[in-house]
Amino acid sequence: MGYKPKLAILAALALVLIVLFMVVGANGNWDYILPSRGKKLFAIVLTGAAIAFATMVFQTITNNRILTPSILGLDSLYMLLQTSFIFFLGSTSQALLNRELNFLLSVAMMVFFSFVLYKLLFKREGPNDIYFLLLIGIICGTFFSSLSSFMQMVIDPNEFMTIQDRMFASFNNVNTDILWLSALLLLLCSLYFLRFSKYLDILSLGRDHAVNLGVPYDRVVKRLLIIIFVLIAIATALVGPMTFLGLLVANVAHEFLKTYKHGALIIGSVLISIIALVGGQFIVERIFTFSTTVSVIINFIGGVYFIYLLLRRNKAW
Repeated sequence: MGYKPKLAILAALALVLIVLFMVVGANGNWDYILPSRGKKLFAIVLTGAAIAFATMVFQTITNNRILTPSILGLDSLYMLLQTSFIFFLGSTSQALLNRELNFLLSVAMMVFFSFVLYKLLFKREGPNDIYFLLLIGIICGTFFSSLSSFMQMVIDPNEFMTIQDRMFASFNNVNTDILWLSALLLLLCSLYFLRFSKYLDILSLGRDHAVNLGVPYDRVVKRLLIIIFVLIAIATALVGPMTFLGLLVANVAHEFLKTYKHGALIIGSVLISIIALVGGQFIVERIFTFSTTVSVIINFIGGVYFIYLLLRRNKAW
């Protein structure tokens, strides 16, 4: 079976889950239920698309299928920002209560941090700059997590409860204004990406082969990194950190579609991401009755799958 029938299967499964999510248990006022669930579904699609898109491109750039953009430390920076807002300004500050302002501040700070890394590490041309970026991202992520943990230890216990709500991604009560802003940013990133999409299949061969085939490697990789930074910042600021989703959906897309064509891989990973998030949210609402969050389920499955990938690669070595 080629990848096109498999994409059709994924699209059909995603559609079935979306219909189930929208109609199951929808007893009462449909004028209220459908817009409410539709807003949540829109947030799921945006988040899933942004994370899957960014992870697939990131793994192609690094030529490594066990890495995700979260290694750059943006998830840890998001938690540091939310903790700092409460620690320095209090849980009643506008930076926390005003969700539009919180979203804009979070995205702006994460993008600013990304551009600082970008400028510091890409002052000179060099084939190893991408690996320095990953190393610095790991160090910064650890540093941000340590600062967050310190502030959470000394903060008022009542305000710590507010921080806990930000530790896990949630699609409940997503602000519509933030959704449309996120959709606009995602659309702009997608349009900018079209200029470089033709290079992805060649980039997957590695730097040396890409350069020999005439790809302006350094310029293309730097532009793609900017797109990745913005997409992950949008997804994280919209619903919260979701570490293992990208790793899970990108690798499942590779294993299921069995193709090197990134057009199909990106579409497939986005569909798998939507299936995972819609199915996970459906389980959270109908089985666990909101006693947990979808990010807990995704991170658990993704963590187990990550261990499986490491063990399989270790056997290959």
